[in-house]
Amino acid sequence: MEGDTRSNGRTRFFAAAAVGAAATLAGREVLGRLTRGRVGGTDEYNTAKVTVSGPISRDRGRPSPLSGSGGAVADRVVDQIEAADDDADAEALLVELNTPGGEVVPSDDIRRAVADFDGPTVAYATDRCASGGYWIASGCDELWAREASLVGSIGVVGSRPNAAGLADELGVSYEQFTAGEYKDAGVPLKEIGDDEREYLQGIVDGYYDQFVETVSEGRDMDPEAVRETEARVYLGDDAAEIGLVDELGTEADVEDRLAELLGAEPSVREFAPDRGLAERLGIGAERVAFAAGSGVASVFADDGGDLDVELR
Repeated sequence: MEGDTRSNGRTRFFAAAAVGAAATLAGREVLGRLTRGRVGGTDEYNTAKVTVSGPISRDRGRPSPLSGSGGAVADRVVDQIEAADDDADAEALLVELNTPGGEVVPSDDIRRAVADFDGPTVAYATDRCASGGYWIASGCDELWAREASLVGSIGVVGSRPNAAGLADELGVSYEQFTAGEYKDAGVPLKEIGDDEREYLQGIVDGYYDQFVETVSEGRDMDPEAVRETEARVYLGDDAAEIGLVDELGTEADVEDRLAELLGAEPSVREFAPDRGLAERLGIGAERVAFAAGSGVASVFADDGGDLDVELR
């Protein structure tokens, strides 16, 4: 009887130990998935992956429970790239791009973070790599795409609603007190003058010059060749033909290329921004007001918001 009791006790002990070990491993795996591999993962890796998906915007603080970011929040993406750069295990960086573009400076922040990464950097365009997305890609060592990817849209468009006629019909007058001749340039409740139009066009032209310079330097292209794209969006095979893309292939092909660059089989772990439940479910959308934005690519995707100034 006593022997049976001891035997049962040992059985329960080993069963509890096995359950505890399994729970620990499962917990680490779940934690690794919830944090996109930054905490709790069990596998070794040598390549960090960062995804830029949807319209690119600045971090505007904590979203409400009922509205998500609706795209890639640049500050968070930069944090993940910098975390990967600080991680001794991350020898290479894979940037997956599926974006119509986004705000100008946030797009450039991500590009700079990618360019500063200490190791090979490869961008991979899935559905779209347009405007601000291409701006980011220009900071990578190589850009890969699928044959059917939409790539390019290197240009700028400025727009403003003109509600002056409607205001007149409704009997609404516009009065504003400003200091500085162009402080209210572009206000929709008044007709725009030739001098204001020239002033606003100058801003658009300045952004375009910056875009062309960034792409030509990052992609080692002649600035005139960049301008000759005339803000078109290209299918991947056409983009490769004119030098906007280095190679065509699947993600498996990209990993083969990473193996060549690393001299070892790539093991990829995703670094991703921390997001709340509402954001992960994609509830709501955030408008982008001043953007290196979607342009032609948005016609194919129905993404983004109302844009005043876009790089496309």
